[in-house]
Amino acid sequence: MLAFPRYLTAISALVRAAVDPRTWRSRLNTLYWQRVYARRAPGALQHLGNLRQIVHVSGGVDLQCDGGVLRVELLSAGVARVRLCRAGVFPPRHSYALINDPPPVPAIVTDGDGVLLIQPREAADPTGSLRISATTAPCRLTFTDGAGRVLVADAAGAGWQDGGVRCVQRLPGDAAIYGLGEKAFGLNHRGRRLVMWNTDPKGGRYRQGSDPLYQSVPFLVQQRSEVAHGLLFDNIYRAEFDLGQGVPGELAYQADGGELCYYVLTGPTIPDVLARYADLTGHMALPPRWALGYHQSRWSYASEAEVRQVARELRGRRIPCDAIYLDIDHMDGFRVFTWDRARFPDPAGLLADLRAAGLRVVTIIDPGVKIDPRYFVCAEGLARELFCKMADGRLYSGPVWPGECYFPDFSSGDVRAWWGELYRPLLEAGVAGFWNDMNEPAVFPGITFPDAVQHNADPGPTDHRALHNVYGQLMVRASADGLRRLQPDERPFLISRAAYAGIQRDALVWTGDNSSDWEHLRLCIPMVLNLGLSGQPFAGPDVGGFNGDADGELLARWTQVGAFMPFFRNHNSQGNRPQEPYAFGEPYEAICRRYIELRYRLLPYIYTAFWQAAETGLPVARALALAFPGDRRVASVDDAYLFGDAFLVAPLMAPGGTGRAVYLPAGGWYDFWTGTRYDGPTDIPAQAPLDVLPLYARAGSVVPMGPVMQHTDQFVPERLTLHVFAGDAESLLYEDDGLSMAHRKGARRVTRFVSRLTDEELTLTRSADGTYDPGYLGYDLVLRGGVPREKSVWVDGRAVEDGAVDEEWDALRVQAGMFERITIR
Repeated sequence: MLAFPRYLTAISALVRAAVDPRTWRSRLNTLYWQRVYARRAPGALQHLGNLRQIVHVSGGVDLQCDGGVLRVELLSAGVARVRLCRAGVFPPRHSYALINDPPPVPAIVTDGDGVLLIQPREAADPTGSLRISATTAPCRLTFTDGAGRVLVADAAGAGWQDGGVRCVQRLPGDAAIYGLGEKAFGLNHRGRRLVMWNTDPKGGRYRQGSDPLYQSVPFLVQQRSEVAHGLLFDNIYRAEFDLGQGVPGELAYQADGGELCYYVLTGPTIPDVLARYADLTGHMALPPRWALGYHQSRWSYASEAEVRQVARELRGRRIPCDAIYLDIDHMDGFRVFTWDRARFPDPAGLLADLRAAGLRVVTIIDPGVKIDPRYFVCAEGLARELFCKMADGRLYSGPVWPGECYFPDFSSGDVRAWWGELYRPLLEAGVAGFWNDMNEPAVFPGITFPDAVQHNADPGPTDHRALHNVYGQLMVRASADGLRRLQPDERPFLISRAAYAGIQRDALVWTGDNSSDWEHLRLCIPMVLNLGLSGQPFAGPDVGGFNGDADGELLARWTQVGAFMPFFRNHNSQGNRPQEPYAFGEPYEAICRRYIELRYRLLPYIYTAFWQAAETGLPVARALALAFPGDRRVASVDDAYLFGDAFLVAPLMAPGGTGRAVYLPAGGWYDFWTGTRYDGPTDIPAQAPLDVLPLYARAGSVVPMGPVMQHTDQFVPERLTLHVFAGDAESLLYEDDGLSMAHRKGARRVTRFVSRLTDEELTLTRSADGTYDPGYLGYDLVLRGGVPREKSVWVDGRAVEDGAVDEEWDALRVQAGMFERITIR
């Protein structure tokens, strides 16, 4: 059940809608068209049958079969596309997932002995290139990589069923499956049946196993011990993946309508697959540095006085924070793009004062527009016919927070341009970021638009069945395009609750309305890891939980996890116990402060991990299976994970716990707190009293850290500290101004550290590329585990005499300036 005040708010909205005569006209109209659509009969099972003719097309072939035509194309040496149609006339492709529609590359097609072979004419990396073979009787496809390893092999193959499309492939016995968007399950999806249909769960909350949820990304990564590949089924209708539940050795995909169009992406590693996916669907834009700080939210901080009080508490208690969020109660009767002037009489003044204290403000924007001809957004939308309609031309309406609402048709470019311009007054008032919510789209009570709602989409008119899964993404696109147009020199900050493949181009996501309990603390890790493996590096949960009451222990443990999540926001619902970091007193406040401070100290490292994500598609929070594919023990591990290149995070996620077992994969690892070295693979007991998060640094890592700060505008330190963990590895440090678009014009710097360890010495070399000056004077080195304090240190050939013991880390600290080479003997 919803939290009680939220339940009353929803009931109030329904009551307001119920007494509005427009509601009843809309409902009767909707019911009529639902009945019209319900009379459509399902189709029977039909597969392709035998191959009858081969027609050569650019980059591939059309395989004309008894029951239809398969078009097989190579888009690059490592990406293939397969399309299915009945008659051989393929419509123009329009994809909401792809950043562009890449043309096919030249291919070599050979035919012999009943098998057709398609391969790229040129391949820079033979091991990552594709070979596609097709048998003739019946027509079945097999995809292998350059080493001859089978990636994808048809079982029943492609066809039609129940009026939709279907594809059945073989599922090897040792294959693990990851990705598929927001799923409230453990990490490995093998053996599950998962639905693609963006859904606000009934009652506003979900549990482990609830499916579907808010974000549907029909992209999966399949990992076997020696090789990985990806599959993107680019169809926005409701769809279902059977990942070996119905038939253990088969992977079956079925969509209720639209075209069967899927992409095969080679590896051989998961990072290779994700890089190809990012190239295909778009790379995440590098966010502003303040987006990586700690954010404080609640439904709702309902007045200017309350917001100022939260800001005073955070600053007065020295709890770092970069943003405060305003939920729906900041608006005039929940009308989007407005302010409640009784509660917020001077928004610009409030935001200016907060900004002076280093706090930015993020406001919520829902898609529902209150039906009120005197309300400027409603009036403009009506005058320009920008709202969704039914098939007979009547406007569709449904109840949400303001009562009965119209909904913009974001599938139209004209509507998106209009919506983007609506952000101008909020930006001028000083709002720094925006939170697009309720965009599945959600309608009270726990439903969505009827199928019969019509969309005047850019590619052509269609109904809601064909646009539902991208409605929220198109809202985000409208918002992002508007923000980029209005503030071209600043990086936009956007959050979305709903998503489809490609969302990473415009927004981060969070895991929706979770609950304040230990199950959801445990669940947030595999959910965020699978979002990363779905091509969305920037994601996180509501720290402390949204629904229900947290306590001090749960908040402390969740804050420890949140400090090592890509998105770090504490958010909960009205009617529940407050859960700001200071809400439960000591010792919990001190523990929360310690880990929020650690987050800020690690910002140089975290910002570098985000740059890697933007450049390569590599997640910030990474499943162990991504980095250790040959270790079968980690294929399903989801209670520990990697954060960036250096850290392995192993949280304690049970009440009353003081320790846990931790598995460390192959390689050297150091306890971040004590410097104790472990050589993996090994199982170790980790002591974890309430104030300790088990945290391990990979041997050879150089971890850049700054000082404690209250917000990211204080970032530039006098000296940057490098924590050196002895071993063999390369580490990176990325730097730019953290706010503007100047990095795209070359104003950035990438520094590479190479660590090498022998029995006699540890050497560390530094090289930098780029013109950006970060502003600090040099580096301090803290020589962590594996480096005794009595060792001698040479910086660029000069013996260092002024080394000292760092009391915090019980390690040797050396001032090294802008060194090129350090030797420790």
